[in-house]
Amino acid sequence: MLPNRKTPHFEIIHVIVKFGLGSKILKEAKKCGVKGGTLFIGKGTISNKILNLLSITDMRKEIVMMISSRKTSKKTLEHLNKVFRFDKPNHGIIFTTSLTSLMGTRSCQMDDNEERGDEEIMYQNIMVVVDKGKAEEVVEAAQKGGSKGGTIINARGSGVHETSKLFSMDIEPEKEIVMILSDENYTDAICEKISEDLKINEPGNGIIFVQDVNRTYGIYE
Repeated sequence: MLPNRKTPHFEIIHVIVKFGLGSKILKEAKKCGVKGGTLFIGKGTISNKILNLLSITDMRKEIVMMISSRKTSKKTLEHLNKVFRFDKPNHGIIFTTSLTSLMGTRSCQMDDNEERGDEEIMYQNIMVVVDKGKAEEVVEAAQKGGSKGGTIINARGSGVHETSKLFSMDIEPEKEIVMILSDENYTDAICEKISEDLKINEPGNGIIFVQDVNRTYGIYE
């Protein structure tokens, strides 16, 4: 019989901030015990009348993703909020989602006496992966379903339906990832509208997945 062990519980810390702040986020997070992270470039899509008037709605964003234990992530969120004031409008968004397993790194260690929590889920993170050029359609469909906006991230795909050949060489077209934070009451409607408008159920048209958000700062209705 295998020994009874506690299930490790790690989280991904997601931080969305103005361009240029990503490295500062990583520096402050390391003070709390986070060993490192990955930084992506994206653009925000939340509509604002003043920004529309000034033609600067597509503001560049930096997205930082970091993995840590549950205890460390809680400490990190509290510290980053004190430093960067995500609790004030337009200062960015920070939230965590759960990981069920972790491989490929020894930098994240389970904290002693740490157990899974039972927080009430209020928000969810909708991730949509589509071909380059389709992200704006995803955002438009999401808004029809009740979304306030999202963040677009550039990526590359290598799935069976995403490759083509040119002179007998595989070509991997660029992908776009749309990250949408949603009140859980609107998640189903948003996902259904995106799936319907972009025909996600047809092969090669994209992927949608949803993560529960554990803790967050910076979301305003």
